Amino acid sequence: MKIVVIIGPTGVGKTKLSISLAKKLNAVIMNADSMQVYRDMNIGTAKIKESEKEGIEHYLFDIVSPKEDYNIYKYQQEGRSLLEKFKKENRNVIIVGGSGLYIKSLLYDYQFGYENINNTYDDLSNKEILEKIKEKEECNIHVNNRKRLVRELNKLENNTNNKSDINKKLYDFKIIGLTIDRSILYDVVDKRVDEMIKEGLVDEVRKLHRRGIRSKAIKTGIGYKELYKYLDKEISLDDAIKQIKTNTRHFIKRQYTFFNHQMDVEWINVDLNNFNKTIKEALKIIEK
Repeated sequence: MKIVVIIGPTGVGKTKLSISLAKKLNAVIMNADSMQVYRDMNIGTAKIKESEKEGIEHYLFDIVSPKEDYNIYKYQQEGRSLLEKFKKENRNVIIVGGSGLYIKSLLYDYQFGYENINNTYDDLSNKEILEKIKEKEECNIHVNNRKRLVRELNKLENNTNNKSDINKKLYDFKIIGLTIDRSILYDVVDKRVDEMIKEGLVDEVRKLHRRGIRSKAIKTGIGYKELYKYLDKEISLDDAIKQIKTNTRHFIKRQYTFFNHQMDVEWINVDLNNFNKTIKEALKIIEK
């Protein structure tokens, strides 16, 4: 069983490479993008179209309603279940996406303790939560910081310790990173956003907006949160598009930082005019 991970920022050809490698390796493809798990969020997430799949089996795409809050723990559980299934079947797997923490949780010894319990204590005030914590330990968390208070009480009530070794690999895999010159990449991003608008991104977001969906996916998804501001009449469409481009650039910087510090990546400088060269370089890395 071969496991190949393809990472990189938007617009560098991850999807194209995943299809090419899947065909050559007779592999299935697993999603590792935190936004592409949601149904009805297609254009803004640059999700692969049915016509592009070329008969390759794809997993962990379109598995959740945008009304629901999907999280890294659920992804880890479902992803590892699939990997174990493919391992028994001796099937090769291509994992593709730009969500570094999702990949880390899937392939490394990334364990969850109280974080996956997720008690919200909706029936308790901040003061009551703080008092419960102080019954068990000293606490200097400010009473207005509900998120930290809830996290701390979860930890104490479930009496768990995170003993994971996040640098320990649980599988044998290779990570291929696709990159291009940053100035070229930003130009690609700007053009990609413009193409998304032409493809109907505003209408896609409007449909979600009309359904009254205000979930985590909408609040955090680039392309969605900005256009919601436009639809809520907080900003103009031009400003929303500018914000999408700016936020995408900032996200790419964070991606590179995570990939370079958290993962052992073999990078390929993509030649957008000769993608066959990228495919050949990826195959060389896999065959090492």
